[in-house]
Amino acid sequence: MEDETRDFLVKVLNTVALALLWMMVNVFVGIYKGFAFFTDKPNWTNFLYYAFLMISLTALLVKLKRKWKL
Repeated sequence: MEDETRDFLVKVLNTVALALLWMMVNVFVGIYKGFAFFTDKPNWTNFLYYAFLMISLTALLVKLKRKWKL
């Protein structure tokens, strides 16, 4: 296999792996631990979870953008 093709496939697999890892962590924390759901009104754990979700999504997108730029 040519080096350029191999590098491209490695980038694709790394991107998919990072995205799946991010989704699994957020599903585990949000659904299984119950931080994504409101009972009667939102409390501090819900705000913390959604803040973590947005910050980690931004970090993931920045990392993937830098990876694909090179």
